[in-house]
Amino acid sequence: MDSENHNPRRRFRKWFKGKHKRADHNQLSQVSDGGEDESEDNLDDILFQSMEMDPCTSTIELRVFVGTWNVAGRSPIGSLAVDLDEWLNLKDAADMYVLGFQEIVPLKTRNVIGAEDPTEARNWNLLIGKTLNNEYGCNWLTPIWHPIPSENYHYVRNSEPERRMSNNKTSMREQSRSQHENPKGVSKYKLMASKKMVGVFISVWMKSDLVSKYYISNVKVCSVACGIMGYLGNKGSVSVSMTIEGTSFCFVVAHLASGEKKGDEGRRNHQVSEIFRRTSFPRSPADDDIPHPLTILGHDRIFWFGDLNYRLYLEDNSARQLIKKLDWRALQEFDQLHREREYGGVFQGWEEGAIEFAPTYKYSSSNCNRYSGGVPSRSGEKQRTPAWCDRILWYGKGLTQLSYFRSESKFSDHRPVSALFSTQVEVVNSTNPRMVSRHTILPTIPPPVETEQSNHDEAESTLISLIVKDLEASPTHNTRCIEQIDDSDCS
Repeated sequence: MDSENHNPRRRFRKWFKGKHKRADHNQLSQVSDGGEDESEDNLDDILFQSMEMDPCTSTIELRVFVGTWNVAGRSPIGSLAVDLDEWLNLKDAADMYVLGFQEIVPLKTRNVIGAEDPTEARNWNLLIGKTLNNEYGCNWLTPIWHPIPSENYHYVRNSEPERRMSNNKTSMREQSRSQHENPKGVSKYKLMASKKMVGVFISVWMKSDLVSKYYISNVKVCSVACGIMGYLGNKGSVSVSMTIEGTSFCFVVAHLASGEKKGDEGRRNHQVSEIFRRTSFPRSPADDDIPHPLTILGHDRIFWFGDLNYRLYLEDNSARQLIKKLDWRALQEFDQLHREREYGGVFQGWEEGAIEFAPTYKYSSSNCNRYSGGVPSRSGEKQRTPAWCDRILWYGKGLTQLSYFRSESKFSDHRPVSALFSTQVEVVNSTNPRMVSRHTILPTIPPPVETEQSNHDEAESTLISLIVKDLEASPTHNTRCIEQIDDSDCS
């Protein structure tokens, strides 16, 4: 036989060309046009491009409800359950509910500088849980078997094999516990994370069946106090970081500096910069081996919402005239946050949906649809120009806002604001060849032709070993999945 049959690399190339002649005809023709040497240089590239035709990830759609509400220091009592049900729009239920609150306690000195009291956070979580899970059968203050955790809580996942069982069955012990927590059966929504700092509070819920179906990891919380003297918690943020399959999410609830005097927007901008700088989600020994973002901007999908307190560059009377005309587009031209986004401010590049609702602040009092102040103003009433203080922004690809609206609860001097999003989540296909060791993804090679040539040892050596050796000498042949893992750590 000629020397070609004695060369394992050439024999493999000949087999590979025949095997993939139809699938990769154009590509192989381009390679062969370059001559024999070029074919050898690009052999491994062709091999791995062929095996990467099937993506290593698929995409699912999740509907995420994001809401913000300044409740003016009031406890969740009375008829609030009805208001909450209307706000959450459960007739068109989302997959996730991410709720941010401000002033869940009055911003008095003892609350700002004293120890954190978990009572109000627990009460809000309890009411939200009952609302989402339709547990209206008893008074909302009725104790439950396993009380919802207080102001600092984050979901700790079960082991992956348990959560990825195809039948999604729970153990008898888990079923028994769920029945105690919810007599009607397993809860529809599960608390994933909760964090309180003075009056700022976040509560994240997800459908229980999705928690069981998808891999959720690295759920972390963080708070940044930047109020009085720059470090007290009357103003600041609480944040949640979490990864759903291969996509990282960050939810930031903020309560920024108030005031409508000239220059007050500068204080708000400074606090935003501080929140960006000081929010972190450090790794811990309990983390899994999946890298997670350490900062806000390191995440794939980011939501920033709350009482951001941005006002209007407009006199009170002129603003009220535009409100009477329902001319929201003209009014928004004077909005401070709009200018920050459009003209190189702290939120440049961030997205917000079209505002097609009235300003959400400041209403005269509870159970009132009249803005505070105006001419003539009532005795003892604060003069405030109406403004869109309560906002929802987002950043990142793979997000589509489906709706942006305010609700009409008169529980406080703010109206709650909500947005519904559709977001793409990358689901890793663990059975895809690219997620397996490269020693196992190579095609089966036909046995070598028996010969009597002198370099018999070379001919008998496996082609797989030869190719793996080439790969180890050429780091450029790493798979795209490995590159994605490496890139996700660069936050």
